[in-house]
Amino acid sequence: MREFDYRRAPDVSGAVALLDDDPDARYLAGGTNLVDLMKSGVERPGRLVDVRELPLDRIESAPDGGLRIGATVTNSDLAAHPDVRSRYPMLTQAVLAGASGQLRNMATVGGNLLQRTRCAYFTDTTKPCNKRAPGSGCPALSGEHHNHAILGASETCVAVHPSDMAVALAALDAVVHYETADGQGELPLDQLYLPVADTPHRETALPTGALITGVFLPPVPVAARSRYRKVRERASYAFAIGSVAAALDTRDGVVHDARLAFGAVASRPWRARTAERALIGAPATAETYAAAAAAELAAARPLPHNGYKVTLMHNLTVAVLSELAEEAAL
Repeated sequence: MREFDYRRAPDVSGAVALLDDDPDARYLAGGTNLVDLMKSGVERPGRLVDVRELPLDRIESAPDGGLRIGATVTNSDLAAHPDVRSRYPMLTQAVLAGASGQLRNMATVGGNLLQRTRCAYFTDTTKPCNKRAPGSGCPALSGEHHNHAILGASETCVAVHPSDMAVALAALDAVVHYETADGQGELPLDQLYLPVADTPHRETALPTGALITGVFLPPVPVAARSRYRKVRERASYAFAIGSVAAALDTRDGVVHDARLAFGAVASRPWRARTAERALIGAPATAETYAAAAAAELAAARPLPHNGYKVTLMHNLTVAVLSELAEEAAL
């Protein structure tokens, strides 16, 4: 690890100013991803701006019935919050599915959104990687890619986004709030992550130097009956090979509302809007759920060794939606 400057931000505007003053600086909160990348040489910041002590660690109800979540709220506190557990259970389940208890105690909401891919070629600085070194190539295309993207990828990058929390937030229409030297701004979560195209090194639409200050969850009545299901290669402490965040409102045998997002299939949390359109107004049956999953996955373009993900995501979607419908019928 090379030498770097360390500053503790006095307030939000002070943190933004410190980063604005040094283009090589990075914000530091829990450090559960950034410090690892610094150790491997992927990240080489000249300055760390510590934002952990900023007053952004609260979860508060909004007047419209939504929820405001501060950027430095830990993953553990987010998962345990009673309003999250009762009104957005898929979010609690997604957070608890990620990492270990010790890491969740350190990791923050803002940092979780910005964590980098775990692609082995990205984290190994001896290998080419367009995300790390633009124009150097993507060896995963012909190399190890069994857990890489089947949706929204390109010839320049087939890595997947590792966050569980962000998948649930995508299904919940979350809005990310941030601050820059020019003032405050916001981005819907489905606009936060940029398509891969030929610029995989540009991962988010956040302005340069922006500090995430929080996440807003709108009131989503259907979310009270929701679920996050994660498939991984071992029982715990592993990144997903596929995941589904789903919410379903069925009445009188008909789907009245549905929210659906996929994880570990694309460079960003994948909001399954095609499947949602196929679900709403259709009979609440396994056949409907299968048709909706097939409609979403028709756009899949698997690589030679990850085609299993198409079947996995199809079956996982049908299973989760069927479970939610059965619970509603009890």
